Amino acid sequence: MIYFDNNATTQVAPEVVAEMLPYFSELYGNPSAGYRFARQSRKAIELARERVANLIGARPDEVVFTSCGTESNNSAIASALRVFPDRRHLVVSAVEHSAILKYCSSIEDLGYETTVLPVDSGGLIDIGELREAIRPDETALVSLMWANNETGVISPVSEAAAVAAELGVLFHTDAVNAMGKVPVDAGACGAHFMSLSGHKFHAPKGVGALYVRNGVRFRPLLIGGGQEDQRRAGTEAVAQLAGLGMAAELARAALPDWRSVRSLRDDFETGVLEAVEGVQLNGSLTHRLPNTTHASFDGVDAGDLLVLMDQAELCCSSGSACSTGAVKPSHVMMAMGHSEARAKSSLRFSLSRYNSAEEVEKAVAMVASAVAKLRALKPSGTNRVIRSAKGN
Repeated sequence: MIYFDNNATTQVAPEVVAEMLPYFSELYGNPSAGYRFARQSRKAIELARERVANLIGARPDEVVFTSCGTESNNSAIASALRVFPDRRHLVVSAVEHSAILKYCSSIEDLGYETTVLPVDSGGLIDIGELREAIRPDETALVSLMWANNETGVISPVSEAAAVAAELGVLFHTDAVNAMGKVPVDAGACGAHFMSLSGHKFHAPKGVGALYVRNGVRFRPLLIGGGQEDQRRAGTEAVAQLAGLGMAAELARAALPDWRSVRSLRDDFETGVLEAVEGVQLNGSLTHRLPNTTHASFDGVDAGDLLVLMDQAELCCSSGSACSTGAVKPSHVMMAMGHSEARAKSSLRFSLSRYNSAEEVEKAVAMVASAVAKLRALKPSGTNRVIRSAKGN
């Protein structure tokens, strides 16, 4: 199997597994207990907090542990709205993750309003439009993702945060897909809140964190015990947190290695463009993650192509939701102004530091073979050319 779907999730690093194992067995104490045995669990959590803080350029007391990126995103928005109850307006971009867009949509019937900023064909917002969208006396929060999970496009986060600060508005960035792939400095970028999720950088699923800048008022989403310095109730998942901390340490040390990942990604793109006609790369090619390729294949349905990729044991993604046998066009692609046909012919390939040049060469051949087969079956490129294969 060749795994090119690292923007969806990553394999857990062996060092991370080793770090976690003791807390599944002999070190099972509740970190909130006061005796010596439990303090070992507390020590593991604080070490993890320090390691995550080092990865994102923060202080340890600015790191609040959560269960995932979605919880972190929801927590940032909910806190801003509770801290500023008279501000009932939010500003987000059209290419945000559903954890942002759906949350904003869910509170519309409570009287909240969201301005959704458009993006250009490269997937980038216009800073001038952001400035015009902010209402200093009404806007509670601006949220802009650091790097898009589908296209890998990197947003002008520092510039956006500066505009928000100038106008007296809180700023949040969903940095889930940027973490471990590019340098991320929470303090330098000017964010008040930043979300991350462990399973995107070789930690386990079910653990994440929210950066909350010192001095920023915060109201917790989960209410109960006094964990996380009263900022997130619930008994901590010690093993997962230990793994998150180790993954953060590994990611920080491996940042220089991403030059090699970028080289592999570029070789993959060059190979596909040379081997397959009618391929278009999507999103900005200068402002993007070093591991991500998002490409459209003329005359090919992404759902059908995914079937053949799966049969060839190449893991990749359409970057959009599939239901009832039909591929729904990506909201990211549609926001960039692309046609529904182009959106439905697109796949995302995302590499990691565990991939190799040999895998890239094999993947190029797999993609070329699959596209050629689909075009031969149905040159017009209409849907349902191999739907029967999906039932096998």
